[in-house]
Amino acid sequence: MYGCEAWTISKQIQNKLEATEMWFLRRMLRIPWTAKITSQRVLNEANKSRSLVRTIRKSQATFLGHVMKRGKLEHLVTTGKFEGKRSRGRQREKIMDGLATWLGPGKVSDILAAVKDRDSWRDMIANAYKQGT
Repeated sequence: MYGCEAWTISKQIQNKLEATEMWFLRRMLRIPWTAKITSQRVLNEANKSRSLVRTIRKSQATFLGHVMKRGKLEHLVTTGKFEGKRSRGRQREKIMDGLATWLGPGKVSDILAAVKDRDSWRDMIANAYKQGT
């Protein structure tokens, strides 16, 4: 998925991505949309599990590690530490917030500290990918 590293994935977008993944599987297995077959049965027939959102989250995490190591403008934008006023209304979900929930219980500051140690960062990504959250 080209450019998925910069997406902020809300629950609504996650549901749409999972529906799209199921649509792809149904098309590949030539199951018509009028057939009353559950998604779980389609996954069992294809010998697959839902992996699109996990793959996107993994690429986001690896991209975050790359950006944080550089420490340039992208680092400032991703962490939200640039000057200016807050916009009115409800604050938008940030990439860091989505990754913090995916990588497990912890704060954004814990994630930023883990990025500096390459081995622990890779382990954190691998564990989150295996859990499938």
